[in-house]
Amino acid sequence: MEEQDRPSNGSKCEKIMKRFCHTRLEIGSILCLALVFLGGCAAVGPDYVPPEKEVSSRWHTPLKGGLAGESIDQEALSQWWRTLDDPALSRLMEEAVTGNLDLKEARARVREARAKRGIEDAGLFPYVDASGKITRSQGSEETGAGTQRTLYAAGFDAGWEVDIFGGIRRSVEAADADLQASQASLRDVLVTLTAEVGLNYVEVRAYQTRLAVAEANLKAQEETHQLTQWRFQAGLSDALSVEQARYNLENTRSQVPTLRSGLEASLNRIAVLLGKEPGELHKKLASSAPIPVTPMQVAVGIPAECIRRRPDVRQAERELAGQTARIGVATAELYPKFSLLGSIGLEALSLGGFASSDGLTYSIGPTFSWRIFDAGAIRQNIEVQTALQEQALVRYESAILFALEEVENSLKAYAEEQNRRAALQQASEAAQQAVKLAQNKYEAGIIDFNEVLDAQRSQLSFEDQLAQSEGTVTTHLITLYKALGGGWSEMTGE
Repeated sequence: MEEQDRPSNGSKCEKIMKRFCHTRLEIGSILCLALVFLGGCAAVGPDYVPPEKEVSSRWHTPLKGGLAGESIDQEALSQWWRTLDDPALSRLMEEAVTGNLDLKEARARVREARAKRGIEDAGLFPYVDASGKITRSQGSEETGAGTQRTLYAAGFDAGWEVDIFGGIRRSVEAADADLQASQASLRDVLVTLTAEVGLNYVEVRAYQTRLAVAEANLKAQEETHQLTQWRFQAGLSDALSVEQARYNLENTRSQVPTLRSGLEASLNRIAVLLGKEPGELHKKLASSAPIPVTPMQVAVGIPAECIRRRPDVRQAERELAGQTARIGVATAELYPKFSLLGSIGLEALSLGGFASSDGLTYSIGPTFSWRIFDAGAIRQNIEVQTALQEQALVRYESAILFALEEVENSLKAYAEEQNRRAALQQASEAAQQAVKLAQNKYEAGIIDFNEVLDAQRSQLSFEDQLAQSEGTVTTHLITLYKALGGGWSEMTGE
């Protein structure tokens, strides 16, 4: 062949490109038609509508003890511990948010849910695979086909499931709801964490206060015991008074180890909540400090505000939304699935043959599959998903009732404990006066020692109960903040 008659490499490449462009136009036309058709098709299965749960317009428990039905300051509620005005508690909260292990696990679950959502979303788009191979083969000499040859091949395979009936879209919808549910779960962990840190911190301060009360009474009772010994030695009292003073003293002393054990447990619990080893916070909290004082007024809003804010209620609602979408995923299995498959590539017996238009191969075309018979398995799966949706709805309604119950109980407990604290304050002051009077009368010989012992025991009991009640008032407030869904902000879980 003459040189001018041979097709140039440029003309070969032009032919390949023309055929490739023609193929792309065919693929593009089919894809456009599929998109137009898809755009007019609604996803099968029920569309999710958030359930409307009517709740009371006000709390059943009368608002007393500084409680007010005013609208809640959401920013203040997100950091409720600042209302207690305790710098040490605020520092512990900051450490807990960064170090708690449960919170780290919850954050990892959010990342997992976000990645799963991305996997489901990828199903809406085509996939493209690239492949290439070089194979060397030789036939059998016995058959006379013992020729050796090498085959070079390279190409792209593509496919796309046209989501006509919305099965993939419902999967994405479910994954979206799962992601939002995991974010709500993270917020719920944060609500529980901040409450637990606050409760254990108050316990630490309450134990320290009770220890101080016990030690002060020990000192007073030691002085009383010494006094009875002097009076006995002087012949002014009998040995019975000495022994009575001694067992009263030792009884008080026996309470100290229990208080120290409780203090140790609370300190260790806070350390673990902060992601630290037990014992790491002892130096920081070794110095006694007063029990945090509750604010004069606490806004609690209305039940509807609580329902909207509670992360556990939000999580239950998002789980219901996700399960509703899964009914659509199951329903889509009743219908045929349509896909577009295509491939384009080059095959040649030599590397130089790749430049030839004759080496171009391609295929394109729609396919569909339809499960005609499965003995009712698909419909049974739809029934399964529907039943799971009903269960999710019940859990959502239960979460609302549980939230309202928690708030109502906390409102009552907080108000009533303040009444108890006021009564114990009066009793403690009266007991202190009674001890002074009893000691004076005993020293004057007007009364016997039993009345002094009774007065001292009453003083210790009332002062210890008062310290416990002061801590309980604050813990009830923390429990109320937790019940209202305090401890997280809108940025948490994103």
